Amino acid sequence: MTLLHAHDYGGDGPQLVLLHGYGRSLADWDASAALLTAGHRVLAVDLPGHGRSPSLSPWTIPAVVRRIADTLDAHGVPEAVVVGHSLGGVVAVEYARADPGRARAAVNLDGFWWGREYPGAERVGEGLLASAGIIAPPQYIAEKVSNSARFGIPAERAEATARAAARPLPDGTWQTLPERAEALELFDELHRVFARGVTPWLEGVGLPLLIVQAGRQLPSAPGLEWFGEFSARFARGVTEELAALSGTRPTISVDRIDATHLMNLETPQAVAALVAAFVRGLPG
Repeated sequence: MTLLHAHDYGGDGPQLVLLHGYGRSLADWDASAALLTAGHRVLAVDLPGHGRSPSLSPWTIPAVVRRIADTLDAHGVPEAVVVGHSLGGVVAVEYARADPGRARAAVNLDGFWWGREYPGAERVGEGLLASAGIIAPPQYIAEKVSNSARFGIPAERAEATARAAARPLPDGTWQTLPERAEALELFDELHRVFARGVTPWLEGVGLPLLIVQAGRQLPSAPGLEWFGEFSARFARGVTEELAALSGTRPTISVDRIDATHLMNLETPQAVAALVAAFVRGLPG
């Protein structure tokens, strides 16, 4: 049995399990977790190949769900509300699907993906492949901190989370995570899961779900204006699908938060408040 790296933030009350996004780590949850422990027991987990967790190959959702379940068993967590950001949001929904007896509910914070046939997906895929698992230069962390300032993320938080999400190498460079082979398997798995779109993906999940979209788009970098257009078009499509779903599926709640995709780093207080309110409203 291979366990994932986890951090128990403590607290008392309903159990929460927090999952981070692609290329990130459980440290992204530090600020929100500090607030959530006032009314919950909070545990965060590094996904396979991320942070301090061991790698996984092939990187598939069922295998990831099994490793999370084993890790929660080791920490004495038989049931929890699973909360995930981005990739973690996808995994949270899949965890709820795989074993409703272990998940009381799930929260997906802006965790969506586009199928290979989505207009512009090929161009986005090329960019993701180019940056997957690279060896980054010594100034990598400083660049991350500088970029985070554009979103109002405090420098201390930006540096701590950037360091937790990469591995320092002896020559001063940084191994970004997950490493390349694992990242490519991860992308293939997301393409498989979302091949038919968001609505078919959510079929068969009967537990309460809170699905949250970012209220603001990431600003486009110079020369990458096309990606802003792609993201806005995709977000509009997801919004339409979720509106239709929430009108016919009483177990699905949809909300929006005034932040970009980096919401748990930008506005940890708002994220914590949204999660806490959802948990308070759960039956039982």
